[in-house]
Amino acid sequence: MTARRPERRPVRSTRLVERRLGDRVELWTETVGSLPPVYGERWKELDTRTVRSFEPGRSKLAAGVVKGWRGPLPSPGERWLYLGAASGTTASHVADLVGPAGGVYAVERSLRPFARLLALAQRWPNLFPILGDAREPSDYADLVWFCDGLYADVAQADQVEIVRRNAAIFLRGSGAAVVVALKTSSMGRDRSAAGHLERAEDELSEIVDLTTSVRLDPFHRAHYLVGGTARVPERSATGASELTRGRAPPRGRSRS
Repeated sequence: MTARRPERRPVRSTRLVERRLGDRVELWTETVGSLPPVYGERWKELDTRTVRSFEPGRSKLAAGVVKGWRGPLPSPGERWLYLGAASGTTASHVADLVGPAGGVYAVERSLRPFARLLALAQRWPNLFPILGDAREPSDYADLVWFCDGLYADVAQADQVEIVRRNAAIFLRGSGAAVVVALKTSSMGRDRSAAGHLERAEDELSEIVDLTTSVRLDPFHRAHYLVGGTARVPERSATGASELTRGRAPPRGRSRS
């Protein structure tokens, strides 16, 4: 049986602003970056903070929050591993949520979006791009310190196995967050979207106490936000490389 956490109102990051306008919810993140906008999002001053709109039509994580995701979210001071960062649309918001005291290791394997991710990281000082294949986490293991959370947006048939492989290496221990933007249409035609979701939940439940998954329609067709808190061994710094003793990877350091 799939293991689930008790349902409760999630603790939201103080850097996430939610505003309800009638039947619509607007999301904003307090930014650590600088203009211009990343993808045409709105920027404004709110009290003493600079915030930017977190658009559910452009970000699966934002869509999940709008659709009622009650699982973990990035919080100030945390380190997160982001698999499938592309050009950095959602990764920049994750970097906003963890704030200047946190960091985001953003893994992307395709050169064209990675080039844009590198340029973005010049304006987001806590965003660390890594050129690498998420299927081969050992290739970038010396660039990533143990993380408080893992977010994955990898549209591959084996996306759950990719998450499990990275979680086993990089999550700091039990209680760390796992959030997956699950694309069921990439998982084959042998079953329905609901069937793929059920199988993914069963596989993830071996290492994650799941919260209720959220369907992301109409923002992202055939996608679900899936995850919860991990059950993995506690980590020790013993034997860590120089990079993994808390020093952030240099800008643009990558593994092909």
